[in-house]
This record gives sequence, structure tokens and C-alpha cells, in this order.
Amino acid sequence: MAMAFKMATTGMWVTEECKNSFMEMKWKKVHRYIVFKIDEGSKLVTVDKVGGAGEGYDDLAASLPEDDCRYAVFDFDFVTVDNCRKSKIFFIAWAPSASRIRAKMLYATSKDGLRRALDGIHYEVQATDPTEMGFDVIKDRAK
Repeated sequence: MAMAFKMATTGMWVTEECKNSFMEMKWKKVHRYIVFKIDEGSKLVTVDKVGGAGEGYDDLAASLPEDDCRYAVFDFDFVTVDNCRKSKIFFIAWAPSASRIRAKMLYATSKDGLRRALDGIHYEVQATDPTEMGFDVIKDRAK
């Protein structure tokens, strides 16, 4: 099995692939976003989907399932009023209303452990429907 990091509160493990993909996004700017999922059988947090550097926020929103929970990180690039280029990383906890209660509880209790494993997150957004994580919400938070 690949190297994994245990989240003590839930007994879940964060795979090495999750940390490596995040570091590639953070430092090398290879990815625009990463979607993570919990495999309940193996108790591993794994990478579900990776968005290339050319993809945008709409691609991330479209990749989240309507009936299951996920975590996502998004690298938001913007220009400040002083004309400086900035980048902020958002952590999104996606728990739609249609998902199972067990999944919502599992994702809620495992969230902090994953956030600690992914060093360098600036903002967190929790969403139960697409309007709670719209692009305007991201832009407002980054200011």
C-alpha cells in the first residue's frame, strides 16, 4: 500500500497521492483543482479528479457529484487593485442535501484532518448546493 497519513479522530488515512497532488498544485501550478473522496471500505482519502492548469472554476463545480460528498481544493488566481498577481488556495467541503447522512457525518468529521495534511490552504468554503460555492463567493472571500 502507498504511504498514508492517519487522521486520528476518524481512523481515516490520507494517501501520499493526495499530498503530492496538492504540492504540485501549490508549487508547480500543474493543477487548477483537485477533488478528493473517502473510500469507506479502505478508510482512505484518495484523489478523485484532477483539473489541469487550463481548466476553470466551472469545471470544478461540474465535477462534484449531486448526490455524494467530496472535498476539493481550488487554486484561485486574481489581480489586486494594486495590479499585483496573487494566488489563494480554497478548501471546499461539498455535502449536497441529496447525499446520505452517513457520508455527511464521515466527511464532516474527517475534514480537519485532511486540512492539516494539506499545508497552505488560505480559505474554506462549506457548501450544500452550488449557490453556496459560486464563483462570486470565491472572489469575495479572496479580497
